[in-house]
Parts: sequence; C-alpha cells; structure tokens
Amino acid sequence: MRKSFQIQPAKRMDALPTQFFASLVAKVQNKVNQGCDVINLGQGNPDLPTPSHIVNALQEAAENPLYHKYSPFQGYPFLKEAIAEFYRREYQVDIDPETEVAILFGGKSGLIEVSQCLLNPGDSCLVPDPGYPDYWSGIALAEAKMSYMPLRPENQFLPDYKEIGQEALDEAKLMFLNYPNNPTASVATADFFRETVDLAYDHSIAVVHDFAYGAIGFDGKKPISFLQTPGAKEVGIEIYTLSKTYNMAGWRVGFALGNKEMIRLINLLQDHQFVSLFGGIQAAAATALLDSQGCVEQLVQTYENRRNSFFAQLDQMGWKATPSEGSFFAWLPVPTGFTSASFADLLLEEAHIVVAPGIGFGQQGDAFVRVGLLTDEDRAREAIKRVEQLGIFHVT
Repeated sequence: MRKSFQIQPAKRMDALPTQFFASLVAKVQNKVNQGCDVINLGQGNPDLPTPSHIVNALQEAAENPLYHKYSPFQGYPFLKEAIAEFYRREYQVDIDPETEVAILFGGKSGLIEVSQCLLNPGDSCLVPDPGYPDYWSGIALAEAKMSYMPLRPENQFLPDYKEIGQEALDEAKLMFLNYPNNPTASVATADFFRETVDLAYDHSIAVVHDFAYGAIGFDGKKPISFLQTPGAKEVGIEIYTLSKTYNMAGWRVGFALGNKEMIRLINLLQDHQFVSLFGGIQAAAATALLDSQGCVEQLVQTYENRRNSFFAQLDQMGWKATPSEGSFFAWLPVPTGFTSASFADLLLEEAHIVVAPGIGFGQQGDAFVRVGLLTDEDRAREAIKRVEQLGIFHVT
C-alpha cells in the first residue's frame, strides 16, 4: 500500500500576507445568501461600462488575423508610441517608447513584478501605511522586508520623511508611493515629489509611483505625475492603468514608464512569464489613449458629483470627514469606541452596508473605513439613511 502523497508548498507561499478582505467577502456573501439587500460600498471595482468607442475598437481589432497570432513579447510599438503621446499630451513628459515603456497585464502585475526585479532576500522596501496591500505581496515574494511610512491626516496623508529613521532610509532599496491615494483619497504636491526625488538620490532608493487614479482629481485640480518632477526618471518609474481612467478594469492593461533600467528589468522578467497582451486589446488601448478624452472628463464629473452629494449627506448626519481630493474613494473616521473592523461589522450586521475596514491597509488605517464612490447617488443616499438610523452620529 502506497503512503499518502502530500504537496509541499515553497516557503515563499507561506510568507504571502493574509488576504484580509477575503474574510470580508465571505461575510458579505453570507448576508446576500440570507436574502439581505446589501449595499456594497467596500469595493474598488468601477461600476460604469467601458466607453463604446473603445469597445468598438476591440471588436474591429478582433477581426484582424494579425492579432490572432502571438503578440511581440514586449508589446506592439503602436501602443508604446500611444503611451508616449498620452504622457506628452497630458503631463508634458517626454518618454522614449522603445526604452522607457513596459506594457503590463494591468497595473497590479507591474507593482508585484518590480519587487522581483529589484529586491533580494532581506532587502528593505519603504511602503505607505495605510497602503495598497499588493505592495506587500510583491515584497513577500521577493523575500524582502518592509519599513512603514505612516500617512497621517495632519500631514495630508503624505509621508513625513523626517519621521523615518536614518537607518531605515540607509537600508531601503525601494519605495512605493501612490497619489491620488488608495485608500486615503489624498493627492500629492509638486513640493512633495521634489522632496522624494532628493531623498531617492541621497539614499539610493528606487521609487515606484502607483498612478492608478491619475485621471481622477476634483475641484478643477488635475493630479500631477511623479515624472513631471525634474530628475524623477533617473530615480524611478510610474505605473499607470487604464482600469480607472477608462473603466477597463476587466481588460487588464496598464504600463510602467520612466527609468530605463527598471523598465528593462520588468520587460526581461515578463519575457519569461508572458507573450504580451492580446493584440486586439492593445489596439483598443491605443484608441483609448489617443482619441477624444471627453469620456474621461465625463467620468471625473460623475465621481465629483457623487463625492459632493455623499459628503453633504455625511455632514448633515453629523459624520464629520474631509472630502476626497482624488480617486473614487472616501476615507472616513470611525466613531469613538470602535475599531475599523468592529465598525464595519456593525454596518454589515445592522444596516447591511459594506465598507472596507482601514486595518486591511495597515495599522495606521485602523481609525478609518474606506468607502467607494462606485454606486449611483440614489443607492448612496439609501446607505447614508441606513447609517443615520443606527443613531451613532449626531449633528453638533
């Protein structure tokens, strides 16, 4: 009789961070299965469709037999040229499409890959706290370690580099930043990015700026690109995705651009993993970047209208919070006596509303919950009404 067979996972699999939100999804599904009318404000998935002209471009490209073959390993030149033109037009940044662009299977893949490219076991990486959890995943896969940069409301949720110890700065090999920020909905300033470039030079730290929400700024203020900062391309890269700008989350297309060596390494790693994106998606992505941006302007206005309505209702109820500056999120303080997880549980159990507990983004997030402005205003009003009926908040 044969002995039992057991698969032994690699140690790196055990080192992956716990997926905090998996348990939240299970709780939500349980309520849905019970027949509850759940309003999900915890997700980060755009609720509106991809603009029709982009869909039409994919439909037309899908008929092209050229795209039925393997794509070039590092993507079609026409998409890289479109990306360079997009950055010239939107941010006045000159990009060499041949050496300063890497096409990605969505921004998330690049954010994880860059740690594999730059970090050795035991190396240190600076990460924002709170921050996007997939930064942690890439670092764990590289068997590196994290050093946290607290994001505090008194500093507009920008890291205070003076607060980081000299030893942590000297050890750090890589840094992740993200503005407009998920989850805090704050934006960066030109002065902050200049300070970041100086810090990177002084301590030999490569910078990765996650610009996923780059198109979404409010009150007439357009978010700035890290690459607009003098010297930025010498110290780092920016990662952009079409997921948010064009409601193309399911299409899985993004790009990294900037520092030539970092781009070369990402391309090299991807050469061993992929044979680039389906050519039809690359053609549609080029259409999105080069055609009229009226759909983007309309989308940003929709999010701004939702933000204005949502925060006005919060204020009327007595839930005091700072209105979002960018992204499609709201970062709301939890009431006294609650943690982010216990407050989220209360909202789910008593009001059938889903929010994302801030602790899922780091220890500094535990005093907040994240809400997505990804439902229509009527549904959001219903959510606010349910919270108000709990009697937790009071107008002062």
